[in-house]
Amino acid sequence: MMDALVLAGGHATQDDPLFSLIPHRPKALLPLAGKPMLQWVLDALNASQKVTRLHIFGVSEKDYDWHIEKDARFYPDQGSMVQNILHGLRTLVREGRKDEPVLLVSGDVPAVTGDILDWAATNAERIGLPAVYHVVERRAMERRFPGVKRTYVRLRDVEVCGADVNIAHTRLAYREDDLWERLVAARKSPWKQASLMGWGTLLRLLLHRLTLEEAVQRVRRRLNLEATAVVSPYPEMAMDVDKPQHVAIMERFLREHRNERTSSQAPARGAP
Repeated sequence: MMDALVLAGGHATQDDPLFSLIPHRPKALLPLAGKPMLQWVLDALNASQKVTRLHIFGVSEKDYDWHIEKDARFYPDQGSMVQNILHGLRTLVREGRKDEPVLLVSGDVPAVTGDILDWAATNAERIGLPAVYHVVERRAMERRFPGVKRTYVRLRDVEVCGADVNIAHTRLAYREDDLWERLVAARKSPWKQASLMGWGTLLRLLLHRLTLEEAVQRVRRRLNLEATAVVSPYPEMAMDVDKPQHVAIMERFLREHRNERTSSQAPARGAP
């Protein structure tokens, strides 16, 4: 069993691709297939058998009539994803929970389900490392979501993109370095991901000579972090909605697969 940090911060500003769809408002409120994007994520968390409590960053209880079936706390956006994560982990540490895994879930992955979150949590508990980062293979991503364009890293044995459902232990809350900033900054940039391994390995990356396991080992040494990367069989974990074309893909996906989802299907009760 574990807590989940729900990272739903961020407003659509004029330089955001989603600005025309939800100007100056939390992107988590973007309407998708009849309810806000974040509510789809909350539905999955409601359905999860592993998640016991939610810590929701970036929206308030007043933004929408949220359907939440578990103990939940709302927090204002702390200014960045890094600060939201650290605030959540440190809150748990202050409560005496100094060595527990925590599920990190982005508020813009509406395709996830309770079963997918339970797989991530159960697998992370089995692995037992302080950090578990999920990746999804390109062929799986494009098979599940035709037409989606993602930023991929091409390695010798696999081509992957980063997911938005990951695991961090509360013991990482007080690292006295820029670990979190570097991890979040590298999330969608192959060049920054390469820098985590050291620029000495960049040529090998460009020549596709590194395997995923070799890349993980270099990151572990570079960051002094016990972590691993896991290839997820669930593309839904990496299907974040941050461009207008993603909205169209996700609208179609959610409507077509509504009856297949294992998460609770709460009706929309008020426009976001």
